[in-house]
Amino acid sequence: MLYKFKSQVAAEVIMLQPSAEELLKLIGKAPGAQGIITAAQAPAAIAALQAAIQQREAQGQGQAASVENGKEEEQSRAVDEPISLRQRAAPFIDLLERSTAAGKDVVWGV
Repeated sequence: MLYKFKSQVAAEVIMLQPSAEELLKLIGKAPGAQGIITAAQAPAAIAALQAAIQQREAQGQGQAASVENGKEEEQSRAVDEPISLRQRAAPFIDLLERSTAAGKDVVWGV
């Protein structure tokens, strides 16, 4: 299943179910087919996501591995490294920030 997060002021953010549900849980929203993050709720959601990102990076999850010489090693590493929470959350945080600035809600499933 795909989640399509929409706002009247920015482009849609489309995520696969596992990533979207993780972000929704981090901001205290129940994953589901439909939902809303109001403009009033968005600043707290942004803060929760940023705190979770900082916590994971402090634990060493999401920091890039040190660069090594050789193309084969770089290509192998690119396939093996998971996408960090910071990378997954960045488009969603941007959507929330733009929506908050314009006083608009973010919805999904509608």
